[in-house]
Amino acid sequence: MSDNIDRARRLKHLPLFPLPLVMLPGEVLPLHIFEDRYRQMLRDVETAGTFFGILLFEPDAAFAEKPPAGSVGCVAEVRESELLPDGRSNIVTQGLVRFRLIDYVQTSDPYLVGNLEFFDDEPGDPAELGPLADEVFALFERMAKAAFKMSGQRGRIPEIPRTDPESLSFLITAAFIFDNAKKYALLQSTSTSERLQELRSILQPAVGQMEESADIQRAAQTNGHSKKKIKL
Repeated sequence: MSDNIDRARRLKHLPLFPLPLVMLPGEVLPLHIFEDRYRQMLRDVETAGTFFGILLFEPDAAFAEKPPAGSVGCVAEVRESELLPDGRSNIVTQGLVRFRLIDYVQTSDPYLVGNLEFFDDEPGDPAELGPLADEVFALFERMAKAAFKMSGQRGRIPEIPRTDPESLSFLITAAFIFDNAKKYALLQSTSTSERLQELRSILQPAVGQMEESADIQRAAQTNGHSKKKIKL
């Protein structure tokens, strides 16, 4: 995917798709395309072999017609596309890289086009990031195993990729159902350390309770008894 990230960075202008959600680098997001302007956008993107940008926009909460300049979003790559008989499409996208909207570009297209600048996190101290990432990864792995146990252990526990600290912070963020404000704040942050510390503060109190819940559920399914209680 690194080649596509490099290609995306070379594109100064991209079609924009404002949505009431936040997309993260590495996150897989299915979308249903039904509006005429975004059907056209999808055709143009697929024809040109390029990408589009997803920006958070909640029209009910913002007295504006579009996201303002300065908004942060994520470049989306179309990984799968299914054209339906009536012209709608179901697509699967994956986040590539973050961008900041500088301004809008006037075109004849029916959809928005933005002038963008791309950014990553500021360099951090490897001596700090390595142990912090290891700690957060271990907490997340425990959470995933507890969730797998609660599911009845059907199939196999999914493999959790171990990647660089910045990518790991987005991978774990994408695994949780955060409200848009929290997720957008994590998307905007340019500090891997701060993002991992925030995730650690969320995971630490939650993982133990989830493991207890998994043990209680397992005991109940086997007609066993458990003295453990879920702390509410």
